[in-house]
Amino acid sequence: MKKLTLIAFLGLSTLAFAQKDVKSVPDGGKQKTALIVPADYKELEAKKKAGEEKAKLPKPYDPKADAVADINKLVAQAKKEGKNIMIQAGGNWCIWCLRFNNFVQTTPELKEIVDKNYVYYHLNFSPDNENKKVFSKYININERQAYPFFIILDKNGKKIQVQQSEVLEDGKGYSFEKVKEFLEKWKPS
Repeated sequence: MKKLTLIAFLGLSTLAFAQKDVKSVPDGGKQKTALIVPADYKELEAKKKAGEEKAKLPKPYDPKADAVADINKLVAQAKKEGKNIMIQAGGNWCIWCLRFNNFVQTTPELKEIVDKNYVYYHLNFSPDNENKKVFSKYININERQAYPFFIILDKNGKKIQVQQSEVLEDGKGYSFEKVKEFLEKWKPS
């Protein structure tokens, strides 16, 4: 009798537990093949694709670089060549940073504008090297930043513009027209 009571209790408990789960399903348990995590799957798939894309793109940021010394050299080079300095802030961890670099480097007309008018530098921001000293010279480091962003300096190293990249985006990449307009606007006069 004890075994029968125990089996009945377990059976009813299981049934009650199952009923509770069915009631919490939006369609009352009518759908037999409900997946619990379809949104998570899409997010995981997007992260996987971004990771694959990131693996294929060049990694222009050097966390070990001495950015202060590098920028001092760039100012000397910019003076000599009559160019402005375009600093792209970001890191190799940032898919949008890598996309922008690749877009400019593989689009002949944009690459020509950059090469003719700018000394181009990738300023690293990562756990390995946040470059706080350099960033604090050009931006408020206490404000949250979206990466990449661009710091345009004149040939003397004076900041003339800080530009967020969102306004240059188009879908999962960058707009040729917007990037070209940005590069043309801040080239030396």
